[in-house]
Amino acid sequence: MSGPHVINILLIEDTVPLARVYTEYMRSESYHVIHVETGAAALTALADAVPDAVVLDLKLPDMDGLDILRHIREQAPDTSVVVITAHGSVNTAVEAMRQGAFDFIVKPFNATRLNVTLRNALERKQLTRTVEVLRKTLDRDRFHDFIGASAEMQAVYRTIESVAPSKASVFITGESGTGKELAADAIHRASPRRGRAFIALNCAAIPKDLLESEIFGHVKGAFTGATADRVGAAQAADGGTLFLDEICEMALDIQVKLLRFIQTGTVQPVGGSRVDKVDVRFVCATNRDPLAEAEAGRFREDLYYRLHVVPLHLPPLRDREDDAVLIARAFLKDYAAEEGRSFVGFSPEVEAVFRAYDWPGNVRQLQNVVRNVVVLHDGPLVEPAMLPEPLKSRAKDSVATSPATAVRIGATATESGGGISIRPLWLVEKEIIQEALRQCDDDVPKAATLLEISPSTIYRKLQQWKAEGAGKR
Repeated sequence: MSGPHVINILLIEDTVPLARVYTEYMRSESYHVIHVETGAAALTALADAVPDAVVLDLKLPDMDGLDILRHIREQAPDTSVVVITAHGSVNTAVEAMRQGAFDFIVKPFNATRLNVTLRNALERKQLTRTVEVLRKTLDRDRFHDFIGASAEMQAVYRTIESVAPSKASVFITGESGTGKELAADAIHRASPRRGRAFIALNCAAIPKDLLESEIFGHVKGAFTGATADRVGAAQAADGGTLFLDEICEMALDIQVKLLRFIQTGTVQPVGGSRVDKVDVRFVCATNRDPLAEAEAGRFREDLYYRLHVVPLHLPPLRDREDDAVLIARAFLKDYAAEEGRSFVGFSPEVEAVFRAYDWPGNVRQLQNVVRNVVVLHDGPLVEPAMLPEPLKSRAKDSVATSPATAVRIGATATESGGGISIRPLWLVEKEIIQEALRQCDDDVPKAATLLEISPSTIYRKLQQWKAEGAGKR
């Protein structure tokens, strides 16, 4: 186990007696202090190792302290700098803070003043690092082969990162087209098994009488057509990950053999007597409710509990805020390059339709829509007339109703005596959404199209207002 992190402080002070005093001040906090007397020595020390913080006297015999500060900001921007200055140089210290110094202290000062300032500087540095980590992990619009910046997908990314290092089985659920195989592949690629095989089998696409052989392999002559020994997916995935898609379609007799494989870690090829030990990580997926399937007797309950260790649910595209537009833009860029088209984006009307549409086929349907447009049309922007049905009809309905009507609600509702009366934004937003719903006969997707927002946004607002109303009673 590694010990606590040693905090390194670089002290740049040309007056040796003062430097000794400051060093003793800082060592009382268990800081490791490196002292240099000149600017040249400071640059050498910074090149050798980046300190956690720098205590910098601006008056040095060979160099302006501000030049050293600029060097630190360019070469080690995460390092906090505390400037030491005399009473007559406070203006220079203020300029140093404009150029990136954390704080300044005026001579003479005591140990408490120096150490409190240093502690604050180091805490700010740690907070900045934490914010950067959170920004990278919470605001990602891509993760492995996933595209999506919604809060729902950020939760998926975090779950994958958390579970990937373990050997625990993962059971992925979600509607067709939500990217279950992408999730399984991301788990594998983020795991220590990334250098070994990722083997995917679709249990619904393989005939029942061949599925056992596909998983466990067979020996020559095991059945008609078995002309040679064949390694199954389980052995091919040894040391890696075995992904069983649509596992609820697996016949009960093969479920029994799969359960034995999971319990013993051994496989026996069809028609063979040899038993082989293998090490695989199981990831399964289904677009059904696996517990309901188990309760109905179509999926073995003991197999369910063996595989359903870490559940991962992929949200449908309609619940992913603006991800439909984000994904569509990526598809458009790729397919336009592939087909030699000149498309560079979507018209605002098309993006509004994408946001409002329910996408029953999820990302797979969106992918097909964009490919259809690129193959059959060309132009700088994808226009509503280029869309296939039923999206084209949705676009026509939006134009017929006129988005300007919804936009005018907010303006006319607040006009007063030739000016605009300022009211709380949440109240104006609520009135606009309610009026849009009234004009659209409570058709949420239609209202969302007019307002150019996601239907899930309106649904959330309605639930919020309902909860607030209940709380007031």
